[in-house]
Amino acid sequence: MAFKSSLQAAQVRVAYLLVTPATLLLFLLLIGPLLVVFGLSFTDWQFGSDTLEFIGLRNYAQIFADETFRRSFGNTCIYTLVTVPLTIFMGLGVALLIESGQSLKKFYRAVFFLPVMTCSVAMAITWEFVLHPRVGLAAHILPLFGLGGFELLHNENTVLITLCGIGIWQNMGFNMVLFMAGLSGIPKELHEAAALDGAESGWSRFWLVTWPLLSPVTLFVSIITTIRSFQVFDAVHVLTQGGPNNASEVLIYTMFKEAFEFFRTGYASAITVIFLLCVLGFTLIKTYVAEKHVHYN
Repeated sequence: MAFKSSLQAAQVRVAYLLVTPATLLLFLLLIGPLLVVFGLSFTDWQFGSDTLEFIGLRNYAQIFADETFRRSFGNTCIYTLVTVPLTIFMGLGVALLIESGQSLKKFYRAVFFLPVMTCSVAMAITWEFVLHPRVGLAAHILPLFGLGGFELLHNENTVLITLCGIGIWQNMGFNMVLFMAGLSGIPKELHEAAALDGAESGWSRFWLVTWPLLSPVTLFVSIITTIRSFQVFDAVHVLTQGGPNNASEVLIYTMFKEAFEFFRTGYASAITVIFLLCVLGFTLIKTYVAEKHVHYN
């Protein structure tokens, strides 16, 4: 009996020893930095300063009174509300079209996935040339549709929707690949059985078989796309720097300006905490609300 207890204690010690490196890395790379950011959000520390002072919730009060932050948060929500549904449905549509075809599947997959693999900064610079108001491709095509004279990236009314279009173009291929993986896991026999039961049209079979069985993939794609949309930064930094008149200012770019241009690290940390709370909210919605409507079988 004593030997058995000693063996179990040795196994427990070995188990703790094996998980120690992973626990240390988790703390150093994830939990530790989060705690530091959370702590700095309650201070007035500026990058390079030798001193800091605990100021409680003053940074958060200042953030919610800041018109630039409210504009930034609103722009981020609009960007997310526009890009997420369009990116999901366009990715699903392209996946269905490619899977229904019989030829050039690999070619179409490569073409639509190419923007995902390309450096986002390089793509933003390319879009800057395409949308140039005098020498860009858009300057020659838009007049053909009666839309000449628009400076898409320099107009308050068009700059955000233009960034939404770039975001949809860049992320659609990622969603397409995920939906294609989901479609490949649906047995063809289910579509044949649905056809025998009276679902003769393609739309009927999609609505009764494909869409319910794609719900786990759709849920995952929705969460990932929403978080990626909240993280939009590269295109804004390269193309507009938040302008004109803060019309394209987004949450991550505001955080970047406060931390690395104005060096107000405590204030930027408070914005980071708000951003993390938004991401946590999306995750909780996924866990406790959306998963109740997902069909895994």
